[in-house]
Amino acid sequence: MTTAPELPRPALDEARHVAVPPRTVLPAVDPAAPPPVRRTGLGRATAEERVARAGAWVAGFALAWLLTQRVLPLASVGWLLLLWFVLGMGLVAVTTALVGNRNEVADQLVRSAVTVGALVVGAALVSVMVFTLAKGWRPLLHLNFFTDDMAGIGPRDAFDRGGILHAVAGSLIQLGIAIAITVPLGIGTAVFMTEVGGRFATVVRTVVEAMTALPSIVAGLFVYTVMVVALGYPRSGLAAGLAIAVMMLPIIARASDVVLRVVPSGLREAGLALGASRWRVVWHVVLPTARPGLATALILGVARGVGETSPVLLTSGAAPFLTLDPTSGFMNSLPLYVFSTVRSGEPQAIARGFAAASVLLVLVLVLFVTARLLARGPLSKRS
Repeated sequence: MTTAPELPRPALDEARHVAVPPRTVLPAVDPAAPPPVRRTGLGRATAEERVARAGAWVAGFALAWLLTQRVLPLASVGWLLLLWFVLGMGLVAVTTALVGNRNEVADQLVRSAVTVGALVVGAALVSVMVFTLAKGWRPLLHLNFFTDDMAGIGPRDAFDRGGILHAVAGSLIQLGIAIAITVPLGIGTAVFMTEVGGRFATVVRTVVEAMTALPSIVAGLFVYTVMVVALGYPRSGLAAGLAIAVMMLPIIARASDVVLRVVPSGLREAGLALGASRWRVVWHVVLPTARPGLATALILGVARGVGETSPVLLTSGAAPFLTLDPTSGFMNSLPLYVFSTVRSGEPQAIARGFAAASVLLVLVLVLFVTARLLARGPLSKRS
């Protein structure tokens, strides 16, 4: 048996280091191979998918109208919309399954359900605004509606007399008192639950979550019992502001707690590693990072407190004249003014109530936009 001659050591090393020239290999095309499987696209819908989806909903409406108006004894609009949604979802699933797989069908169904939900919420909001404006547009055409109060004005007087200045001023003062109390307390409570922790933090979180579902009438009775009955303090705008603060505090604290817990722990660790104290890390790192979320928490609290009627009725009372001192006596508010005028039964008073409700909607929108703008940082403004 013969073996290959062994190369000397220098020749072997040279053979190993010989550079092999690169070669370009073209892929071979197999004509007998099956066609490539189309990749699942879950991003932006193509023109064909949009047309197919629109056709499915049009066909679903036609089938729903045929079944409710001609076949079944279900001629109401509610049954028509419900059956349209069910048939539309079914046809979307069928048309997507003809050209796609199970993932595409699930994607189209979820996309359609979310779109329908958004349209329903938008339609509800628009219908409320349109209905309110349709009922109360006539008093809004008079300037005195925004510059006068209702002192000496009866429920049957014309729209060129009287206004809601006292109610707007009362709502702003009471809401300002509530915000001044709840913002530091709510955010401070959230910082304690998130950054300090401990056994007592668990108790505080449990109490805050329990107070979130507190009925507004209970908050009004609490403030009325403590301030008016026990302490002998008269019913005033200050008492109403405290009652609204009791309603807003758990909302702001709970939402702020959720926002602060989302802040990455790496930011806290980086601040502590640089030698900063725990308080400076919270003040200069955690709170600025969570500023947009804290603004959302404030918006949720304002939305809860701005439309309360029963706490204001118990603690402040209704006054037809303008009162700017929250400690001097009765003070009206927009929700209480709407409640008192709509239930009067007079057409002029009901129209004034709907007009005041329209102003309340605009006021809430302005407060929301202001809070969102104040929450923007320098980077967001530049971008």
